[in-house]
Amino acid sequence: MAYLNYIVLALLLFFLMKRVLTIKGVNNITTKELKKELNNKNKQFVDVRTNGEFRGNHIKGFKNIPLHQLAQVAGKDLSKEREVIVICQSGMRSQRASKVLKKLGFKNITNVKGGMSAWY
Repeated sequence: MAYLNYIVLALLLFFLMKRVLTIKGVNNITTKELKKELNNKNKQFVDVRTNGEFRGNHIKGFKNIPLHQLAQVAGKDLSKEREVIVICQSGMRSQRASKVLKKLGFKNITNVKGGMSAWY
């Protein structure tokens, strides 16, 4: 019975680590580095927070595509040829969004570590 507990704990840790670790092929930048990129017209800036969060406060130049809509909208609204910089509130949803974009065939994806919480 004790072995079963260890196996369950090991599986739980494995899945938690998998969610937290960086995604292969996705760049990560800080909000300080983001400030240097904001005037670059060759990049696409996407905020994956909810519409309400976006209306409450957002960075000029970012397009709001909530995470739950990203898979349906990305192919129409974003170019796979240009870099996509993704932000959310804390960095977790943008990390998931990066996975979604990767699966959709986007090659140049950058996640903003710490999200809007680190922007202030």
